[in-house]
Amino acid sequence: MPAGPLRPSFLDSVTGGILLRLGATFLFALMSLSVRLAAVEAPVGQIVFWRSGVALLPILLYLWWRGDLPKGLTTRRPWGHFKRSALGAAAMFLSFLSLAHLSLALATALSFLAPLIVVPAAIVFLRERPGGIVVGATVAGFIGVLVMLAPAFVRPDAGPGTLIGVGAGVLCAVATAFAKIEIKKLTATETPAAIAFYFAVVSAAGGLATLAFGWAEPSTRGLLALIASGVLGGLAHIAMTEAIARAPASTLAPFEYTSMIWAVLFDVVVFALPPDLFGFTGALAIVAAAAVVGMSSNGPGSARRAPASAARPFSSS
Repeated sequence: MPAGPLRPSFLDSVTGGILLRLGATFLFALMSLSVRLAAVEAPVGQIVFWRSGVALLPILLYLWWRGDLPKGLTTRRPWGHFKRSALGAAAMFLSFLSLAHLSLALATALSFLAPLIVVPAAIVFLRERPGGIVVGATVAGFIGVLVMLAPAFVRPDAGPGTLIGVGAGVLCAVATAFAKIEIKKLTATETPAAIAFYFAVVSAAGGLATLAFGWAEPSTRGLLALIASGVLGGLAHIAMTEAIARAPASTLAPFEYTSMIWAVLFDVVVFALPPDLFGFTGALAIVAAAAVVGMSSNGPGSARRAPASAARPFSSS
């Protein structure tokens, strides 16, 4: 990795990895904000295309800077990349659909269901036996989803959008959980560069395929939001990759939860949407449960568990 003379040495330490992880979380939060703004004018498929297609530019520039072009994109497992990318693209569509119907805070909280979904999947498919704390936290997280759904049934002004948004968020978490399993398999032989690149290509193709269903002609503000979603997403991937190169995933994982701070802040400042009691309680339950599962999975005996808390090197969103 090239090391410029002006780069502070601490950036190559664990501290630098933590700072880069915090930066990646902030960039992902800004990306979600851009998607939320773009969703006012553009359909989800169009946003997915711009988010993935524009992200290719910073990713390719990053690979060139590292000297990984074109060798970093070689692969021995094209089918594995397709499976991972298809799952990631599905998760992206669902994530953006959730963002279009929910506040940033609620959509972000639902994304933390992914490690919770890995727990029952590991019990069924991998015959793992997680401890009582992990099982209890998982149950608490799903109860949090039910609490978040409550406004759709008790508030007449909520409408079907809440159900659509929460449903999409839950399905997004399922797709993300299985995408993470595929990523874990790929990392045995494939480079992070290849995983990121082919994911962006497949997702962009999936978004482009929705052109036949009609795309919007966005205003200048909408176009800037679409472009920003791609640029910010690409930069977030780069920051995440650099963070993982400097610090263990178990050290970085807890800092992912700072995304809730940014989501709530953006809801209040940009959209004037303070969290309501149901949403705040449900989101808190989900995030706390995900944190408990993540920390338990990084503790003793974690090697026998599913990779529930792995830091997201290449997020589906």
